Amino acid sequence: MESREQLQMELQEMTRWEQDQKDLWFWEKLGRLPFALLDRWIPKGIQEKIGEALNEIGQFIQTGGDYLTSQAGIMNKLQQRSLEHSPMLVQEDTATELTLAEVKRLPLSVMDQVADELGASHTKFATVQGATTGFGGLLTVVVDIPAMLGLSLKVLQEIAICYGYDPQEERERTFIVKCLQFASSDIVGKKAVLEELAEYDSETKNVQVMSQLQGWREVVTIYRDNFGLKKMFQLIPLAGALFGAFINRDALQQVSEAGKMMYRKRRILERLRALDVDAAEN
Repeated sequence: MESREQLQMELQEMTRWEQDQKDLWFWEKLGRLPFALLDRWIPKGIQEKIGEALNEIGQFIQTGGDYLTSQAGIMNKLQQRSLEHSPMLVQEDTATELTLAEVKRLPLSVMDQVADELGASHTKFATVQGATTGFGGLLTVVVDIPAMLGLSLKVLQEIAICYGYDPQEERERTFIVKCLQFASSDIVGKKAVLEELAEYDSETKNVQVMSQLQGWREVVTIYRDNFGLKKMFQLIPLAGALFGAFINRDALQQVSEAGKMMYRKRRILERLRALDVDAAEN
């Protein structure tokens, strides 16, 4: 377990990262234009399919739906990296899968390594998917939007597990959606999300954030809207595949980074609180 001084240094790193989120570069500002520009060109049948996909994501937030990910593969990765870090960190019987309670006690370096590997893997997949849908014109571009939402939810769940949190729990699915909202928001939106999640694990703050479950459509709509003009670039003949690859790669990188940093901060704060409790008792 890290010392108090190490945790304080890690927390300062999180603070610097949050401050760096206060500015958006040109490409991000460009993507904030209304998605309604693209909606005008989408046939009613395709819009209905998008609506169905968004309803499925709403089901994830409420019940998990079909988007809940399996923990087994993530646990195996964590166990392998733990053994590489120090064989004494896990049980001698490597056939026994780690539990979330055991994951919570792993070093931050192990959690970070697996989270980075998962983010990189999903980013590669999203890049290939973006390039592929860029060849198909409007039909495949529209289908790519709910697909990217689903992929974003998947990587955020896996990152949650890396830091010892259970995406099967409703409150964690709420946190995942707030991470998604943060990744796709402008400066004002990012600030608001950071304020909401500053004390997510305190009882008072938890009640306030959990009440926002009813606003899931707004979160998803923001995420979809911010894809608007970017996806229109994907319709350019021949260049569509290149734009699609870049757009998806950039989106998954942002989602993965936001999930890692925000879950990492929660774990650091929980460990600092535990040290405070131990100090008080002694």
